[in-house]
Amino acid sequence: MGGLSIGQVAERTGLSVHALRFYEREGLLADPVRRESSGRRVYSEDDVDWLNMCIKFRSSGMPLDTIRRYTGLVRQGPGNEADRLALLKSHQAHVRAQIEDLTECLDVITHKVAVYEQHLTAGTATTLWSGNTPTQTSEAS
Repeated sequence: MGGLSIGQVAERTGLSVHALRFYEREGLLADPVRRESSGRRVYSEDDVDWLNMCIKFRSSGMPLDTIRRYTGLVRQGPGNEADRLALLKSHQAHVRAQIEDLTECLDVITHKVAVYEQHLTAGTATTLWSGNTPTQTSEAS
């Protein structure tokens, strides 16, 4: 019969057993999970690959409803590839915008790190903040 137990899939994906059951209940798996005669879930390598993709989707901020919609389109089979592409491109644009925002944040942080390194090296770190107002070279830089 072969296949992977829910515990093995949890270990391979980093999802908890509870999360795997949730994904199944929510219809987020491309194929129904096979069950042994005893009722135990048996996962395939394809299930693990699909779950890993869903994990990346979630990590990138894709809402569960969107993953569910994508899963539904895949389950329908051929003929809706343009819809799948549109969904993925929309999320891709969202992720790119997030990356741009994070890049701006990183630029500010990188600047602040350089200011602190410069002041610590020069022995002028105490000038970074004086009382209730930032100094000229300092925190507002």
